[in-house]
Amino acid sequence: MTGLGAVLRPQLAPERLRAVAQVADEVGLDELWLWEDCFREGGISSAAAVLAWTERVRVGVGLLPVPLRNVAVTAMEAATLHRMFPGRAVLGVGHGVQDWMGQVGARVESPVTLLREYLLALRALLRGERVSAEGRYVQLDDVALDWPPERAEEVFAGATGPRSLRLAGEAADGTVLTANTPPDGVRRARRLIDEGRAAAGRGDDVHKVVVYLLAATGATGAGARERLRAELVAEGVADVPDLGVAGGADAVAGAVRRLAEAGADTVILQPTGDEPDPEGFVRFAAEQVRPLVAAQS
Repeated sequence: MTGLGAVLRPQLAPERLRAVAQVADEVGLDELWLWEDCFREGGISSAAAVLAWTERVRVGVGLLPVPLRNVAVTAMEAATLHRMFPGRAVLGVGHGVQDWMGQVGARVESPVTLLREYLLALRALLRGERVSAEGRYVQLDDVALDWPPERAEEVFAGATGPRSLRLAGEAADGTVLTANTPPDGVRRARRLIDEGRAAAGRGDDVHKVVVYLLAATGATGAGARERLRAELVAEGVADVPDLGVAGGADAVAGAVRRLAEAGADTVILQPTGDEPDPEGFVRFAAEQVRPLVAAQS
């Protein structure tokens, strides 16, 4: 069955996270995702708090920008979450927004090289292996976690371009696609991911694809369409066909179905940055959209 979740965008003040997270847990939402956007909330700290405040909802972080984080620190923090909250944390890493990386002096010459080295080291550390690496960016000298996860845990990679998508298939357990990815883009991404998996001899592995879906809700549709259009214009993608959805549960479930048919395993509903009712958005996703998606699966 297609997984369904929602993202708490970092335009939401940190002190609001608890109330929205507890609603997500109460209404049975499958997954609640967070972002580590510069210069808003920290991804790991937010995820730890949300996991502690809730009992069952899976909490994803998509994405942690690898230029900002030493891979050993990320491994330590990931392992801590996995051991404290078994089966409930989902972590993704990615290049980060290059302008932001430049602002903090962390921009690298070859983001793809860094991500490859990082994924290989991170997954090995989380498997409990002792790792030495002399890469262009990742250097480790006989490093192992004292408290690795007690079971195999997935590491997702955020990717958009062809090289990064192939790398995700080669070196990650799953891929996170942005809300600027229409159904045809999901099909293309799946092909490139599969090319990477085949090149690495991982053709039999399960590789999950998570896709964000920009959604503006409202039964009448007029205000929702305006909010959706404004965000697509701001992102420079207003002319991309089949991107985002505005309206009620039937419209949103239909958009989820089209992404699932294109190859998405999980669809994360992404509210507009000016969403007036984050708690209501989470309830809408779980109570109105999720049953329709389950019926279609």
